[in-house]
Order: sequence, then C-alpha cells, then structure tokens
Amino acid sequence: MSSQLKKLLQTLLGFLLAGLFMYLAFRGVSMKDLWASLQDVDYFWVSLLIPITLVSHWLRAVRWAYLLSPVKENISHHKLFSAVMIGFMVNNVLPRVGEVMRAFAIGRSEGISKTTAFGTVVVERIIDMVTFLFILCIVLFLSPNALDPFFDNVDAVRPFFLVGSIVFLGMFALLFFKGETLFSLLNVLKRFVPKRFVGKYENLVDSFLSGFGVAKMHDKLAMIMILSFLIYFFYALSMYVPFYAMNVIAEKHLGFGASVILLMISTMAFALPAPGALGTYHSFIKIALMGLYGIDGFTALSYTIITHEAGYIITTVVGLFYFLKDHLRFSEVVRESTDTKTV
Repeated sequence: MSSQLKKLLQTLLGFLLAGLFMYLAFRGVSMKDLWASLQDVDYFWVSLLIPITLVSHWLRAVRWAYLLSPVKENISHHKLFSAVMIGFMVNNVLPRVGEVMRAFAIGRSEGISKTTAFGTVVVERIIDMVTFLFILCIVLFLSPNALDPFFDNVDAVRPFFLVGSIVFLGMFALLFFKGETLFSLLNVLKRFVPKRFVGKYENLVDSFLSGFGVAKMHDKLAMIMILSFLIYFFYALSMYVPFYAMNVIAEKHLGFGASVILLMISTMAFALPAPGALGTYHSFIKIALMGLYGIDGFTALSYTIITHEAGYIITTVVGLFYFLKDHLRFSEVVRESTDTKTV
C-alpha cells in the first residue's frame, strides 16, 4: 500500500471516527432544548478562553525556544508561536500531521533541520506526558474531593498520589540528567514490542534521539519545568473557567481538581485520531460530567460545545492567519505528511 493511499485511509478513518462519536454525543438530544441551554450560557466567561488559550500556546512556543536553543539561539518567540499555531490548525483537519507541519514551518523559516525540529517535538510530547501526570498527582493529593465519585474514603488513596508525584518528578529530571539511560531503556523495551509495531517504535526512538541532544540542557531544566507546569495550569484553567458560564455547573461548586480530571479525560479524547477531537471530546466530556458530577445531559453537552468550539475556532483562525502569512500551501501539508512518518 502506497504511503499516500495509507494517509488517505487514515484521514477517512479519522472523519468516520469523528462522525461516530458526534452521533453518540448528540443522539436523542432535542436541538430546541440544546439551543435553549446554550442561550443560558454567560458568554463573558467563555470569552476568557481566548486569552487563556493564546497564553498557553505562547508559553509552549517559549518552551520550544529553550529546546531548540542548542541548535539556534534567540529564535523569535513570535515565529515559534506562528509554527505552533499552524501545527494546531493543521491537526484540526488532519490528525497528527500538525506536529510535522510545525517542524517544517520553523525549519523553513529558521534554516533548521526538519528532523531535528521534529525530534524536539517528540521530546516535548514526553515532557508533556510526565508534566501532566505530575500535576494530576499533586492536584489530587491537595484536592482529594475531586475523587469523591471514585472512592468512598479519598484519604486512603492520597499517599499514592504523593508517591506518584515524586516518581514523575524524578522521570522529568531523568530525561535531562540521565537521558542516555532512558534511551538505553527504550532500546531494551523494543524486544517486548509486537513485530508489526517494531517499525513505528523505532521511528519513535529515532525521533527521540534526534531531539535528545537538543533537550539535554541541565542549565535550562528549571525554566523548562516552570513553563511546562504553566502550560498545563492554563490548560486546566480553560476547563475550570467555563464552570461559571453555566448556573447548573456553577451551583455544583466543582473545584479546580475537577477541571484536572476533565483535562485528563479530554487528553484521552485528543489521543484518538479524530480531527481536532471532534466528537470524541464531546462524548468523553459529556459522559464524565453526567457520570462523575451529576450534570444533566443538555448542560453537559452545552459545556462540551462552548469549550471545544472556542478552542477549535481560536486555533483554526489564528493558525490559518499564520499559514497564509507564511505563504504555505496545503499541498506542502500533504507532502510533508506523506514524507514524514508521524509517531
């Protein structure tokens, strides 16, 4: 099967997945009642998602500058922000292609190897995963009430989250101070990977290796950690602020810990290959709000609409602006997605 045909089938699968989950989210919903629910939303709180979203992406661009600094110092944060937004915009249409396009955009404008730039994106993914798990453990340790729907005695499980936070913080430090050990471990783990996935696993490890030399910066660890925590703080804030946009949810007095739980669930929704998490986000978050926090279906679905569409529109509009400003073409998106094996 040619790479172009494979990419086409993957794209079609993504749209089918989005359609399926969108159907599941909206099944049995009265559009009239849903519209009435959306009209009751206080859009002042929704409007705050614009600066929150843009700040989180700007912080991601600043962190990327640190990761790329061994290759090229003092890259304009604005250019990096442009590439980040282009990547998110492309992901809203073609899942997982945005990371490739992001590396291509900054590589073209700054004369950086696309492989090296993409390698830093892979390292960034690992940092994101470890950071989020650390924050999740810390928040659940400090705000155990968020776990009420799961446990009768939340105090009994709090120590596990404290231990987890220490473990993930250690993993963060390991990435920067003992990266060779981590890379060796990844090679050892290859023997446990099913044969059909060995190729993809090797691509992942190779991309990690190409970006590892860039990420190995002991003196910049503190700033990269701070920026990583701030990025996820703003991500969680984008889930928390809309609680106040809807009276039904506001009256539940859901804490910041609940927004972290929802962020964790939304991360799983974004991991599926649906463009921009269309449908998957709506289904996952709706079910979570109803099942975990007793929110009615119309309000839960309204929450998913205002939070998802706000972020989707912001990243698409801003990303498209920079895409056109940088004179990129969608034919380049297709070519890059075909030439580069995304992980």
